[in-house]
Amino acid sequence: MPTAILVDGEFFLRRFSSSFPSLDASDPVAVAYGLRVLAHWHLVLSVDPETTKERLARKHNLEETSDLYRIFFYDCEPLQKQMHSPLEKKSIDFGKTPEAKFRNTLHKEILKLRKSALRLGRLNDKARWKLSIESTSRLIEDPINFVATDQDFKLDIVQKGVDMRLGLDVASLAFKQQVNQIVIVSADADFVPAAKLARREGIDVILDRMGAKQAANDLIAHVDAIRDCFVPDAKLK
Repeated sequence: MPTAILVDGEFFLRRFSSSFPSLDASDPVAVAYGLRVLAHWHLVLSVDPETTKERLARKHNLEETSDLYRIFFYDCEPLQKQMHSPLEKKSIDFGKTPEAKFRNTLHKEILKLRKSALRLGRLNDKARWKLSIESTSRLIEDPINFVATDQDFKLDIVQKGVDMRLGLDVASLAFKQQVNQIVIVSADADFVPAAKLARREGIDVILDRMGAKQAANDLIAHVDAIRDCFVPDAKLK
């Protein structure tokens, strides 16, 4: 039976450069390609380290394979609101920002991939400005001389429905016995119930932290193995 790859999109994008240093993290085509390489890295890893290296070198083994059930990518559409900056009150159309254009293009590229599925949640409706972590630290260190600018703020945006969609897919895959292995690409403790359910149904659950060492301990405790994807020589074909 095949393997399903379930990817927390926000986490994947945050860790992309660490796992694929030779690919351009600002290019949605390269990022979508990296997603495909990640899936095949997991599919050939158990064969042999040397064989794995050779197969990845041959265009990263992107030929058709029955070993892959599907790549599931969980994300949200970018913010489309028009807002004003917190201090200078400049108008900002978030739907036209480089980040929004990148995210929309990436979603289109993922949909082009063979054996892929895009699962979109939504962003919280009440986005608001808050001091960044770095600016908050500066404020605490020197509250008298701290002077805030618009650059000290960022939007407090929370994804909704992503965890639920991943959990439902895990339940469906496990109960229908559609796969015998699930790879969860994340480090979030919210996915513990999904991992536990899959293991109870006899599924081999692999955790890919993409090199992140701060993965939740309770998530680590409920998987069968940890494999951190790292492909330093990936080349966009």
